[in-house]
Amino acid sequence: MSDNKPSQRTYRWQLRVSERRALLILGDLLAGLVALGISLYYWGTSERFMGFSLEFLRKRVPIWFYLLPLIWLVCLLMIELYDVHRAGDRAYSMRGVAGATALGLVLYLALYFYYNAPPISLLPRRGVASFLILIFAFTLAWRWLYISVFTGPQFKRRALLVGGGKSGQMLLRAINCLNTSPFTMVGIIDDDHRKLGTIIQDVPVIGSSAQLLGVVQENNISDIIVAISGDMQGGMFQALLDVQEQGVEIIRMPTAYEEVLNRVPIMMLEANWILKSFVDELRVSVFFLFAKRLLDILGGLIGTLGMLLVLPFITVLTLLDDGLPIFYKQTRYGKGGQPYNILKFRTMRLDAEPDGQPRWAREDDERATRLGRLLRKTHLDELPQFLNVLRGEMSLVGPRAERPELVEYFQQHIPFYRARLLIKPGITGWAQVNFGYASNIDETIVKLEYDLYYIKHRNLFMDLMILLRTPATVLGFRGR
Repeated sequence: MSDNKPSQRTYRWQLRVSERRALLILGDLLAGLVALGISLYYWGTSERFMGFSLEFLRKRVPIWFYLLPLIWLVCLLMIELYDVHRAGDRAYSMRGVAGATALGLVLYLALYFYYNAPPISLLPRRGVASFLILIFAFTLAWRWLYISVFTGPQFKRRALLVGGGKSGQMLLRAINCLNTSPFTMVGIIDDDHRKLGTIIQDVPVIGSSAQLLGVVQENNISDIIVAISGDMQGGMFQALLDVQEQGVEIIRMPTAYEEVLNRVPIMMLEANWILKSFVDELRVSVFFLFAKRLLDILGGLIGTLGMLLVLPFITVLTLLDDGLPIFYKQTRYGKGGQPYNILKFRTMRLDAEPDGQPRWAREDDERATRLGRLLRKTHLDELPQFLNVLRGEMSLVGPRAERPELVEYFQQHIPFYRARLLIKPGITGWAQVNFGYASNIDETIVKLEYDLYYIKHRNLFMDLMILLRTPATVLGFRGR
């Protein structure tokens, strides 16, 4: 008996988000290796005695010079150039590569002039200069090639959205806001015949479950995103099974939302999601908890040292600007809703909240002192929090600590808000490096989506990535 089922199709050139990120890293690493090779050759041929030879490579070149391509990748990560949705923007890529080059130059100059001893002093300036010039040119050329070629429709996943209701519309709005979408949204499948032929978020409703198989075959669909929040009819379920047999990927809307935006869709989650995600999936290893605490202690000690170095200057400037006190303490909720006193340099006037009611921080907040505006822009006001980290009340990485009054208010208006108290609050976090501060309910919802994504997916590598990206927030003056 012959099998009449259509054979499975492959989509080898249609790249997922993770594959795009891997492609960017591979291209940047290749650019770094080529720049390293040419700079070594240029450096070697300028040597009068050794020339470019094995002896030159062994005796003249310090080991750390060979690590420059990896250091370059770290600089790109710090400048946030591995956000695949923004990597398709030419202006953003140009600024990012230039920023990473400037960062690399600053790091080298700091070492060269502060630590003027072997192996740093043995490296001629032309060796590093040639590498920086070449890596800037090659990385920019690679990023231009990526934008010109790999963001084209032939490399995008071709997707159908099943369900044009609130859940599907929410996902489409989020995808439409991206600089570069990972999907070509071909259309919407919905069994509500009143929607057939209509346009939802610029995407047409092109059929029902009965036409699903034919639409997939005619349009070379690689992904189907299921955004049905209620019960699924038997016909739709069978149609999804039929297309899955052809190799089409079936993705639930919350999963697609997480993969595309790196946050969770809290407004479209079911009541038992908190149990499934944060009870069944939240168990972390003892090694992670131990390593995270060691990282907190090390970071807390370094941060406290930094605070002591700037303390005399901030003290004098605060006294001249607005008088005492230098520090302020405020009650915040920690892990499990346990209250603790957070420490900061004072940035607000003493009468900032005369009625005792908490208020959102705003851009150029008029309640801030002159020095306070600078401290908040540079995040120097948060240095005393490293003492909270050493005491175990906070972590380097976690959701931002909130006041009890705001927690009580938010949990009445935002679903799952209290879930962010499942772990210690942090000085920096996934929400801070991706979004920043919130000044209204809608922005607070977005921040919570990032916080819950971190809580669900947290690991040591993610913590290190967040710590590396944090300086870009500070240097970019994105504080409020």
